[in-house]
Formats: sequence, structure tokens, C-alpha cells
Amino acid sequence: MTHPFRTAALVLTASLLGSTAIAQDVTLRFQHFVSPNSANPKHFIEPWAEKVEAESDGRIKVEIYPFMQLGGSAPDQFDLIQDGVIDGGWVIPGYQAGRFPEAEVLELPFMVTKSAEEASIAAWHFTQKYLADDFANVHLIAAHMHGRGLVHKTGPAVETVEDFGGLKLRGPSRPATLLLEKLGAEPVGLPVPAFPDALAKGVVDGGVITWEMSPSLKLDELTDSHTDVAGDHSLYNLYFIWAMNKDVYEGLPDDLRAVIDANSGLMASAWAGRAHDTGDAEGKLVMEAAGNQIATLSDVETDRIKALGEEVIAEWIAEKTDKGLPAAELVEDARAMMAAAAKADGS
Repeated sequence: MTHPFRTAALVLTASLLGSTAIAQDVTLRFQHFVSPNSANPKHFIEPWAEKVEAESDGRIKVEIYPFMQLGGSAPDQFDLIQDGVIDGGWVIPGYQAGRFPEAEVLELPFMVTKSAEEASIAAWHFTQKYLADDFANVHLIAAHMHGRGLVHKTGPAVETVEDFGGLKLRGPSRPATLLLEKLGAEPVGLPVPAFPDALAKGVVDGGVITWEMSPSLKLDELTDSHTDVAGDHSLYNLYFIWAMNKDVYEGLPDDLRAVIDANSGLMASAWAGRAHDTGDAEGKLVMEAAGNQIATLSDVETDRIKALGEEVIAEWIAEKTDKGLPAAELVEDARAMMAAAAKADGS
């Protein structure tokens, strides 16, 4: 498929001296949609690229382009990789609502723990079991979750379910917006790069996002309060993949494919999650230093939100079952995988 803004995405150089081939040099262009100073690029993407370069003895060069500098928008990212416009990149499958319905399981309310590393270990196992067909047209390197999702808003922190009533809140995914609706808020679907401008212009009162993204989005300046739920499970979460164009991957020499393989899978997924945990700790400190209100909902109010979350899950199961998916099994298995990852981490 030819993309209207196709860029040169892969450079393969081979020279022959007589009948002996000199080492093949490869430049891979990956892109993402956030600041290079945010947690995943800073603590995973850039170090991953450096590790691949070092372990290939410099034969693979990985160029990282933030802010979608190679073209397209964040929701386009999967197709840009699949179609060969870019060699690889960071994808939020949920930005294309309905395209990857089984992946939505991991984003249902209170599905994952607040540890992104634990959640990412489970996400990789879930992906291998249920999502291989969805991503068959790309080469998957990692699948992971971000850290805890919180409510960030102008004005005082929410304290009760009733406080959500009428608030215009940015939601990143379909499951998140379904929960916001249950809470009485007016969800506004926005990819993360559009959130600061919407806040600055008063289009939204706030939104749900992580601690780690807060500094790069200037939420210390654009919002006044940050509210988490009680307990060890996250209000909401997002699922990501780090992937390559399949033809580019398969076109690499065997030894260079082995370098990519050695930096893929469970190890890379856990590493990506751990990057978010590190960034969450850093981001929270920035919000605290700005003097913003840091709040946690009471156990009682959190339980009320969990009950609404269970309604979202029940409705999701009914909807997807009608469409032929084993929805109840998916939810049960995802919860079991998350629990197993948390138990392993705590043992």
C-alpha cells in the first residue's frame, strides 16, 4: 500500500568485495507522539535504541523522531508502521476505537494494578494469547501499560462521585470515556498531544492521564489539582505496543534480527512498564513542587466508582459477546494474569 506521505523508511547498504559481503548497515526510523522528555521515550525508547545499536556493534542505527515528525497523527501510527511509511513506532491501539476490541479488556476500569511494570508483564502474556492475529501485519517488539491514571483538573480536587457531574474531561480511550459517562462527566476524546491546548482554551475542565505525562504537558501550570483513587488498582489505564514494519524486520540479516529479538518480548515489555513507574514518581514530584493540590479519594467514594466500573465491564461483556467474542473469558483471564503478575512481583 502506498501512503500519500510515504517517507524513506529503511536504508540498507551492502557492498561486495569480490565474492565476500561486507557487514550490512541498517538505519531504522521509529517515531512517537510525545515529548522526548516524557517517561517512555526517556527511560525506554531512547535506551532501547542505544542498546540495540551497541549490541549490533553499530551495524543498526535507530533514529527516534518525537512528536510524529515523520508525518501523520497519533491515531495513524499503526497504519504508518504496517504500510511501511515508518520502520517502527509506539502505538496506542485504543486511539482507533473498535479496531482492536479484545485489547480493550486491558483498559477496562480497575483492571490493572498501579504498578505499570506488573501490568505490562501481564499485558505481554495477554497479547501473546489473544492479540497475535490483531497485530499479525506488524512485528511486535513489546506490549505494555502505562502507570496509574488520575484525574487532573482546574479548580479543587474531586472528592465525591457527584463532583464529576458536568465536568468536561479528556478521555484517551473508549473504556475510559465509558467510565467518565457513568460518573456524570462529559468525556471529550483527545489524543495526548491535543490535551494542553484544549485545557488552555477552556475546551475541557481537565482529564485523565498519568503522573509521568504531567510535566511535559505543563499540567503544573494548566491544572490545579490531581486526584487518585484509593487502593492498589488504577482508575483506568492505556495499552501500548512498540512495533516494527514486518517486511523491514524480516528483511534484516539473521544476526541483526537476533539483536532485535534479544531486545523484545517479556523483557522489553517489563522495561517499558518500569519506565512509566519511574516517570510517575518524577512527575508527581513536579506537581507537588508547583504547589498543586494532591488528593486521594476516600475508600467509600472509590468503592462507588468501582461499582460503576463493574457496570461498564458488564455492559462491555454483553456488547462484545453479541459480536461473537468470548468477552467474559477475556475479562476473567486478564484479571487472572494481572493478579499473577502482582503476586510474582511481591513474592
